[in-house]
Amino acid sequence: MFLLKRDYSNKNFIIKGFITSILLASFMYLSYFNIEYKILNTILGLFAIYFLLVIPKKALFIAGFLSGVLWCNWMAVSLQYYDLTYLAPVFIIGISLVYALIFYLFALYDRLTFRIIAIFAFTFFAPLGFNWMKFELIFVDSYIGITKEDFLLILFSFYLIIKLKRFKILGLLPLLLTISLGKGEYIQNPNAKIHMPQMDIKQSLKWEKDYQKILHEKNFEEIQTAINLKKDLVVLPETAFTTVLNRNAHLLERLRDYSNEVDIIAGALYVEDKQIYNASYHFSKGEIQIAKKVVLVPFGEEIPLPKFFVDLINKVFYNGAQDYSKAAAPTDFIIKGEKIRNAICYEATTDKIFENLGDTQYMIAISNNAWFTPSIEPTLQHLLLKFYSRKYNITIFHVANGSPNRIYRP
Repeated sequence: MFLLKRDYSNKNFIIKGFITSILLASFMYLSYFNIEYKILNTILGLFAIYFLLVIPKKALFIAGFLSGVLWCNWMAVSLQYYDLTYLAPVFIIGISLVYALIFYLFALYDRLTFRIIAIFAFTFFAPLGFNWMKFELIFVDSYIGITKEDFLLILFSFYLIIKLKRFKILGLLPLLLTISLGKGEYIQNPNAKIHMPQMDIKQSLKWEKDYQKILHEKNFEEIQTAINLKKDLVVLPETAFTTVLNRNAHLLERLRDYSNEVDIIAGALYVEDKQIYNASYHFSKGEIQIAKKVVLVPFGEEIPLPKFFVDLINKVFYNGAQDYSKAAAPTDFIIKGEKIRNAICYEATTDKIFENLGDTQYMIAISNNAWFTPSIEPTLQHLLLKFYSRKYNITIFHVANGSPNRIYRP
């Protein structure tokens, strides 16, 4: 009899954890299949937060583990390009265990007040420097606001609903304050007419020496197209030129020449003082400005661990390659008299890149999503860019290789 009860209890924990993880990730997978109904996302999102507050501690562990799988499985897709596909299960399990532990800690002291404080504190925390699991993001396509104040009101509302024995309906009052029906601040189009070519170069080809000339000529064809269309600016994606561009005199000269007819922003590597940077190059009237990446991808461009482990991991898994270096502050390009903030892929989804915006109303973000396709990554990035555009009242022009280009308005 005892064994039957224990088995039933364990099954209960698994079911509750499974349901919670599905609710937490539902907005993302619905968007992946182009199912975007605000009322549906509102209901599913609210149930997700409610379940986080009421399910047992063991179920939280399971919810965290499965959420790690659902939110982060795409990370393992890129391992194939390092001949590390065999590590994919280990990689996903490791990440998922980190989130399982974090979720379990939500109920370390199993009281509702502590759980609310812990869950809210998590919105300020980025495990190993990676911040793509954001509970506020759940409501980006809903009738609920996405600020931390809105999220705190949601938690307080559920606290009242759970704790009040009578008049539970009063718990809905804080929730009403989170309702968001309107759009953000209106921002007119920039002065520059922008050409955003859609690129779809497979990652397996991008860095092949035999393909490099073909790829680079495709870039110049798009630059010529922008000139023919009488555009003011053409934007090419991250690492559009698969070379250390500042050491390639031939390409630099061609790009300088073209920049007398159209401004060009293109991604490529930049080397300075034996340091390697992921960078954006802005060519205008024969002049060049370099914007080095500020926020690097954890475990992709840098290993967020002590130096001993960094050297060991790079030696064992990356043939001794060094981490990328990074700039201290974001860069703004001046195009047609307007400041435009530069962002390269991951950093466009971090608060760091939005520091000291001042009167800057526009951002150009470039990405290479071919690393992670097919997967949920482009969808999650899309939702995050929508989130940050609204959060900072900025229009983001996103040009990507391997996923659709988009313009995000507040």
